[in-house]
Amino acid sequence: MSIREDIEAVEKKVLSPKACLSCDSKGRARAESPHAIRTAFQRDRDRIIHSKSFRRLKHKTQVFLSPFGDHYRTRLTHTLEVSQIARTIARALRLNEDLTEAIALAHDLGHTPFGHSGEATLNKLLPGGFHHSEQSLRVVEKLEYEGKGLNLTLEVRDGISKHSKGRGEILDEDVTDMPETLEGQIVRVSDVIAYVNHDVDDATRAGIIREEDVPPHLVKTLGKWHATRIDRMVMDAVESSLTTGLAKIAMSDRIMKAVKELRDFLYENVYFSPAAREELIKTEKILKDLYAYILEHPAGYVKDYPAGDPLEMRAADVIAGMTDSYALALYEKVFFPRSWPIV
Repeated sequence: MSIREDIEAVEKKVLSPKACLSCDSKGRARAESPHAIRTAFQRDRDRIIHSKSFRRLKHKTQVFLSPFGDHYRTRLTHTLEVSQIARTIARALRLNEDLTEAIALAHDLGHTPFGHSGEATLNKLLPGGFHHSEQSLRVVEKLEYEGKGLNLTLEVRDGISKHSKGRGEILDEDVTDMPETLEGQIVRVSDVIAYVNHDVDDATRAGIIREEDVPPHLVKTLGKWHATRIDRMVMDAVESSLTTGLAKIAMSDRIMKAVKELRDFLYENVYFSPAAREELIKTEKILKDLYAYILEHPAGYVKDYPAGDPLEMRAADVIAGMTDSYALALYEKVFFPRSWPIV
């Protein structure tokens, strides 16, 4: 028996009957021989961590455009916080941590530069619209490894594609909108738990809101401090999910209502605040101009893959893959006048 088979045997003994076992994966688009020491979901996690798109997350804005300060979240730190929260819930429920972690680490690979404003801009520019969850799936399936993709398991790809509904239902009653696995559902709720908490933290640090601006009834329900709120939400998700007999991942009506209200508070007072709208005007111009330029000068920017996809979509791949700093540098290179050398 190989080390991988030992691990798979332990999963069968230790994990919940509702867990998605590594040995029961529905497989990959391209069949591969099993690894000697790693399960299918461990391999997925490792491929994601070693991908170029994962490394770029460290230079992509979470909320604030190129923030001055060392403590603001980036897409990478957000991803790590989602992973930590999701793994905590998965372990408490005896579900598959490796699958949960793989989905969490990949869920934002398709996010644009400049946070929410970048996604809103691309959604206007791209025929058919743009959503980062769809782009994240496109990254792992068609863009990484020079168009070969990461060839991830179906369970991880399903979790990536259904990890977010924007301002829609967090845990949707329509099962077709929800991840097929409980592990994928954990990532969906963990994503919201992470960002409604750390975005309050960052917005307070930036002076966009004050601690006392958070509605008192939400403070009473969820807690005043960042760690307290996360712990309360995580505990509620664990206890509520157990109450269902792990038929689904759930939160109590009281806590879910408060989470949605806190999310709405952030959209109104942070994401679409007057300060954010000013940034949206700037980033919209930057990305709109770059998108038009790349369409007119595709050589050197647009890849010849995925084969058959329209130029507009492949130009959007370029824009979505940019970090904040690269987009700003390219904009300066293309549109700013160059100084003349003094002889």
